[in-house]
Amino acid sequence: MRHTPLRNTLALLVAGATALVALATPGAQAAKAATPDGYVALGDSYSSGNGANSTNLDFFCNRNTYAYPYLVAQQRPNTALTFVACGGATTTDVNNNQISALASTTKFVTITIGGNDIGFVNLLTSCWAYNDDAQCQAAADTANGKIANQLGAALDGTYARIKAASPTATVVVLGYPNPLGTNLSCLAADGISTANRTSINSVVTNLESKISNRVAAAGFTYKSAISPFGGHDICASDPWVNGKAWNLADAYHPSRSGYANGYTPLVRAVIG
Repeated sequence: MRHTPLRNTLALLVAGATALVALATPGAQAAKAATPDGYVALGDSYSSGNGANSTNLDFFCNRNTYAYPYLVAQQRPNTALTFVACGGATTTDVNNNQISALASTTKFVTITIGGNDIGFVNLLTSCWAYNDDAQCQAAADTANGKIANQLGAALDGTYARIKAASPTATVVVLGYPNPLGTNLSCLAADGISTANRTSINSVVTNLESKISNRVAAAGFTYKSAISPFGGHDICASDPWVNGKAWNLADAYHPSRSGYANGYTPLVRAVIG
């Protein structure tokens, strides 16, 4: 049967209306809602994955697929990870090289930062490399001085930049685990004395207090790693932290188990 111009026009109008109805259906709305949650992982070696003995994502930053940001993104449906954390990063490095990864639409941000600002690596090497209690305590005094006098302002500056770049994001700031328990008899703790442990613990405790305080001031969420990693120190039967390692960059960082069982659940507890 031949279609008249009027009938053709009516057919087109009906088709267009049907298409509009289809766009308004729950299925179309669900497709729109399926836009991935943007997740940006900032920070230092405790976020990039040092300790997992892998650099399979980035050699220079030690980023790898065993780090908690990658694990979180893999476990969490519909999550798009931008992974820019880098081993050795300070607050200045985050400000200059990582903040640019954030956007106004970023939904989640995680970060560990502050350890390199106070010379935590120097503290650890001073305490186990030379078997010298006085040298260890001197390094701890230096680190604690930086925590008291410099770190707060540095953290405030970085947190403010994160807030400005992603004002509606949920920001999770993670603390650092204490690598040392009461047992120091294992090979991984060789060179660490009881006095060394006391010196290192004082720094970890003060660092925890300073970071948590500045996180609260910024309105972000702080998750301590000290209790979750408790009982999984370097000499535990199930250690989540490395002791001495052939690669200094991996020493005293979380192991693969530490990232999977320690840090990852902390993030998931906040962002789901």
